[in-house]
Amino acid sequence: MTKKLITVSVNGKKEEKAVEPRTLLIHFLREELNLTGAHIGCETSHCGVCTVDIDGQSVKSCTHLAIQCDGSEVLTVEGLANKGVLHAVQEGFYKEHGLQCGFCTPGMLMRAYRFLQENPNPSEDEIRHGMSGNLCRCTGYQNIIKAVQYAAKKLQEPVAA
Repeated sequence: MTKKLITVSVNGKKEEKAVEPRTLLIHFLREELNLTGAHIGCETSHCGVCTVDIDGQSVKSCTHLAIQCDGSEVLTVEGLANKGVLHAVQEGFYKEHGLQCGFCTPGMLMRAYRFLQENPNPSEDEIRHGMSGNLCRCTGYQNIIKAVQYAAKKLQEPVAA
């Protein structure tokens, strides 16, 4: 199969790679770029463990082709922290114990990140609805909801000069 050259910005770094047209984004990220934060779960876009941000939208990378990202900005969980400082959603999951086994956590973090961009001051019901495409088999969701609430409040705080 003939490979196609794509250029994509991943976590702010320009990447230029030749990929087979059938290569899924999750495999491109994990195997070509060694970004293993996004996990492979159901491979049908139901569980959300592979969630990344593409051009300002949450995308489940297990059903998205890498060539569809040509010219796009991709943000993975590895790109959330800034110079070693946790992003508010990462801090929220840490402080509120929003994880157990951790398998779903990268996808949850990425969905929470985008959700809070879309709705910076959500109610509990809005959080439940906004995060409903990402599944967790361990936590019962209560602490995930608390983690997103924590992050929403933290993101509303004024930035220190």
